[in-house]
Amino acid sequence: MDFFSKWGESGEVDLKTEIERLIILTASRCLLGREVRDQLFDDVSALFHDLDNGMLPISVLFPYLPIPAHRRRDRAREKLSEIFSKIIGSRKRSGKCENDMLQCFIESKYKDGRQTTESEVTGLLIAALFAGQHTSSITSTWTGAYLMKYKEYFSAALDEQRKLMEKHGDKVDHDILSEMDVLCRCIKEALRLHPPLIMLMRASHCDFSVTARDGKTYDIPKGHIVATSPAFANRLPHIFNDPDSYDPDRFSPGREEDKAAGAFSYISFGGGRHGCLGEPFAYLQIKAIRSHLLRNFELELVSPFPEIDWNAMVVGVKGSVMVRYKRRQLS
Repeated sequence: MDFFSKWGESGEVDLKTEIERLIILTASRCLLGREVRDQLFDDVSALFHDLDNGMLPISVLFPYLPIPAHRRRDRAREKLSEIFSKIIGSRKRSGKCENDMLQCFIESKYKDGRQTTESEVTGLLIAALFAGQHTSSITSTWTGAYLMKYKEYFSAALDEQRKLMEKHGDKVDHDILSEMDVLCRCIKEALRLHPPLIMLMRASHCDFSVTARDGKTYDIPKGHIVATSPAFANRLPHIFNDPDSYDPDRFSPGREEDKAAGAFSYISFGGGRHGCLGEPFAYLQIKAIRSHLLRNFELELVSPFPEIDWNAMVVGVKGSVMVRYKRRQLS
């Protein structure tokens, strides 16, 4: 990746900040389109920053509270609408068809045949980038921190890369990324311990009852909101043995601990009809980044193991994650 060429031969970096920058670059190209990535990235990135800072805990209860952060958020939304309106209009006039999410939204229609409006496309793009940027950068940072802390899993992930290089050479594509089972388990376990979204909510479409593990039955009326917390559910001791430990092998073939507990015991990406559509893209993106780092750098965690930032809307890593690196070629 060209992004890491600026690192030089050796040094120290804040891994969290570097991954955040990289993720927004890749996500903006895949989701927002070539025009944004090539010409308008700095402008759009600054506007997304204002949108991001306008997502506060109080925003959940009072989304239109007249505070400075909300005013900047709303101005940024208006400017983003203007930018994407011009891009959409330009594409339609020229007849150009790009291979990105923006094009999919432009061409999408509702069930009744109505075309999506430019305002709706902008909203969908904002939602897609927010859903993919923070969660992927947070999960990639936690994965890196755990691999640097637990050498046995780092060695296993490194051995997997060596075997893939023996089989495919230096080539990395979608199919090769799908073969990275060890790395996938390392990512999945980091996400089990640190789901960025700690509250998932669903609206009940009909009356139904739920019988809990203790035998008590709860009646859920139609129209009520049902909430669950992945941060709590992913650490239940009757589902995951030694739930607070980092153990990627718990997801190894034949050792999946959630088989006895049912299909939805692991809910970092939600589940059911409204499970996260971005799950495959998230794994693809994080695997690509982490495999490149494994193949090209020796990494050592020099700051204390990171803590959880419970004050953020999307729960991530608190403070810096300082890493000492040395460039090398895996063979």
